[in-house]
Amino acid sequence: MFKLDSATQLLDTFRPKDRRTVELSPDFTFPLVVKDYLAWKHPAGGRVFLVFAVPGGVPTGIAFDSNGGGSAAVPAMCSWCHCTAPGTGIGLLTATLNGSKRVGAIICEDLSCRDKLEEAANRTGSSVRPAMEKLVARMGKFASDALRIDLSGAGR
Repeated sequence: MFKLDSATQLLDTFRPKDRRTVELSPDFTFPLVVKDYLAWKHPAGGRVFLVFAVPGGVPTGIAFDSNGGGSAAVPAMCSWCHCTAPGTGIGLLTATLNGSKRVGAIICEDLSCRDKLEEAANRTGSSVRPAMEKLVARMGKFASDALRIDLSGAGR
């Protein structure tokens, strides 16, 4: 859980090269208390934004470009929450590594992993916490391994 006191603090979770692409949701009111992660779509589409914090780390933002999902006829599995959905709900989201290099993951197009994990936990009568912790860890692994973001906040 983490708290963001202002729009500036929220924007500062993103790498400097990504901040210019971030458009905050008009629904945000500050301070924002974030339980696991915060995700929202760009109003015009094409981009999805994520802010999360791994245990012991600082809030970290990732600006993704969306390709609009896969084929409606082909189900796919999110590599972060491991839930399945029609291809239009799961697709390749990419983020800039540096220059013209991009990296991506096949994940829920709207980053609605939390909702899917909560629904699955409710169906089985189990706690969603272990699944949420694994989800945030996978987000952190993508950020640190693929995007080379220091999750401690050093160098931001």
